[in-house]
Amino acid sequence: MRTTAFITIMVAALVTTAGTAAAATGEYVALGDSAAAGPLILPPDLSSPGCLRSLADYPHVAAKQLGVPLKDVTCSGATTADMYAPQQTEAGAVPPQLDALSATTETVTVTIGGNDVGLVGAATSCINLLPGINPDCVDRYTAGGHDQLAEKIAAFEPTWGALLDAIHAKAPNADVFVAGYGTYLPRNGCWPIAPLTPRDANYIQGSIDKTNAALARQAAAHNARYVDVRTASIGHDVCKLPGVKWFESVIPTAVAAPLHPNADGMRHIGAVVAAAVSG
Repeated sequence: MRTTAFITIMVAALVTTAGTAAAATGEYVALGDSAAAGPLILPPDLSSPGCLRSLADYPHVAAKQLGVPLKDVTCSGATTADMYAPQQTEAGAVPPQLDALSATTETVTVTIGGNDVGLVGAATSCINLLPGINPDCVDRYTAGGHDQLAEKIAAFEPTWGALLDAIHAKAPNADVFVAGYGTYLPRNGCWPIAPLTPRDANYIQGSIDKTNAALARQAAAHNARYVDVRTASIGHDVCKLPGVKWFESVIPTAVAAPLHPNADGMRHIGAVVAAAVSG
């Protein structure tokens, strides 16, 4: 009887331990564009060189803090179309990002849409080295009473919802987290560190904020959770000193792509994402 009881206790303990281990090691799949991939941040992920993905991007930081295995398929330059179809890169095509998902996926993060609505292109087109001589680009983007970026964001918003539905279909057992974009610029900017006029800086950051609001709405409507990177990054914009800023300006002061998160930013964003997943 004592032997039987001992075996029963040991089996129960092993089953409990195995179940706990399985729960703690569920696969995490990261989807997204360069805001998630961290182009140029060292060390690079050489498994997919065309994606310019870093092994220190926020998915890697979050996965390490959560203690879970990671499948990171984020890719610089990705649009929402690249979730469904192969993405062409300088080093060849990479598979559709949704192909990384399965019924065993337990956590998904996604940061996507900035390229679809043209945020980086708008920011670079607004660079103004001669303010007061060259016109503010906000006048061009809002000519005729039409805010071009706001209209693009509004028109694109349902596409984010459709993507979240597709993620759930491919990973029906996963918790899905939509990580937004950060506070890249403070109010009125900081020309010439960020060579945008005050009006243009406010317009660009305002457009990023509109994108985040659309992402948050779609997350709420499609069984996902929105991760607010914007609020967390206030006070860590491109105008701050190295060691404080999470994002680089047009001329980076760290090894990172212009107008993208740097290594400090990825560490902090990863911590924000990990807290959202574990919370």
